[in-house]
Amino acid sequence: MPESCETRLKELIEAHEWFLSVLRAVRSCDPPDWLVGGGVLRDLVWDALHGYEHPTALRDVDVAYFDPHDLRPERDEEIDRSLCSQNPHVPWQAKNQAAVHLWYERVFGFPVEPLASSADGVGTWPETATSVAVRLLANDDLLVVAPCGLSDLFDMICRRNPRRVTPEIFRKRLLDKRIEETWPRVRVIRE
Repeated sequence: MPESCETRLKELIEAHEWFLSVLRAVRSCDPPDWLVGGGVLRDLVWDALHGYEHPTALRDVDVAYFDPHDLRPERDEEIDRSLCSQNPHVPWQAKNQAAVHLWYERVFGFPVEPLASSADGVGTWPETATSVAVRLLANDDLLVVAPCGLSDLFDMICRRNPRRVTPEIFRKRLLDKRIEETWPRVRVIRE
């Protein structure tokens, strides 16, 4: 990934105390192989690139983690509760990437192979611009994970990640997330 995009992303995160507090809370909880990303990072970057003074209303904060030793759905709830105890005003949504294959077909209509790590999970997220996550390391450096790169995020391009997302799911997400309405300078690639 281009160093300039990674540097820009780190600078944007470091300039937002709220986002850093989110990362500190997850680091304190420390689920295995954790990452924070998806829409919360997209919103941060696209709001900044649009020059918005106030952040877009937050739907949730995606916390990906990878725990192959505990695939119970209750594991996600335990992590959510732990995160809420540290920061109750954040809409946490923890998901064990090791368990995604167990529920994916029920939710999206087709089976998928198991994932190998949290980074592997991030690589399947719905749009290339949201297939980005970060971790706050013990020394306060930021680890950036962007399996699809950072170009679409910073070029404000919204395109379907073909790894797991069907065109139908992508179209529905465009409407549900109100992408074009919220960020009018974003270019949507509908294929």
